[in-house]
Amino acid sequence: MMKQEHKDQIGRAVEAVASKGRINHFYFVACGGSQAFMMPAQYLFDRELETPSSVYSSNEFVHRAPKALGPDSVVITCSHSGNTPETVKATEVARGKGATTIALSNLVDSPLWKAAEYPIHYDWGKEADASDLNKGILYRLIFSILNAVSPSERFQKGIDGVENLNGMIEKAKAKYADILKEWGRQYKREELIYTMGSGASYGEAYSFAICLLMEMQWIHSNSIHSGEYFHGPFEVTDFDVPFIIIKGLGATRPLDERAYNFCRKYSEKIMLVDEADFDMTGIDEEVREYFAPLLAGAVLRSLADEFAYQRGHDLSVRRYMWRMEY
Repeated sequence: MMKQEHKDQIGRAVEAVASKGRINHFYFVACGGSQAFMMPAQYLFDRELETPSSVYSSNEFVHRAPKALGPDSVVITCSHSGNTPETVKATEVARGKGATTIALSNLVDSPLWKAAEYPIHYDWGKEADASDLNKGILYRLIFSILNAVSPSERFQKGIDGVENLNGMIEKAKAKYADILKEWGRQYKREELIYTMGSGASYGEAYSFAICLLMEMQWIHSNSIHSGEYFHGPFEVTDFDVPFIIIKGLGATRPLDERAYNFCRKYSEKIMLVDEADFDMTGIDEEVREYFAPLLAGAVLRSLADEFAYQRGHDLSVRRYMWRMEY
């Protein structure tokens, strides 16, 4: 069950958005994994709302200076530490333009917390309930915003579904537990692993590539959009080239199936995470495509833990990040 303080913080932010009257654009702005975890939110808004929305890397948002950014805009930012300079600056720029600024962070009173009008805290760690972690907080926020600006029973189902995340995630991890051990053993010495996905799940493929593999395991990687696979990337496919493929549950599943069906003909190293296999009891069918990436992400995180164990390379080890000026 989500903590009341989190519900209250989300409620204040949603009330501010609802009171705007007119909204010209929703911006989701962050860096790295924080940017990736907001990609499903933008997908949801794009599918369910006529108001346009975009995902930006924080520093590009600052320098690109979207012309539509202004008092009619809503900007949602995120930084786990609350200290990411680019994201703090992006929030300050947005607020300076008069936009409604909402920030998610694990650290209260951080620079990001102070930069935003409506900061929202999320918990972290294995003991926290999934509804209080970053993705649970984000999902309650975005479904609540949708329900406020365009009331729908479907959006209320999304809000209710957040409370059932913990059980679903644990079941997904348990289902893949033995498979992940085998993948960890089989692929622990690979120097390059590609990831692939689309739609609401593309953010998970992107995050796993740049954060879990490249940053935390120093394994070369690249995230490939399933729809783009046949427009260049499929030429690198070979029997000894490993791919992690997420087959989504929603509207873009045909893209993933097409890419998987081709890839498996020529590569003997495919790690498939099929969202259709998840037990999503507790989530209404109307919103399952939006929640399924959270389960895929939990499975991939467990895979990262297995890689770390098999390779003797702890996920916390860095060469450059936080260790020097950059």
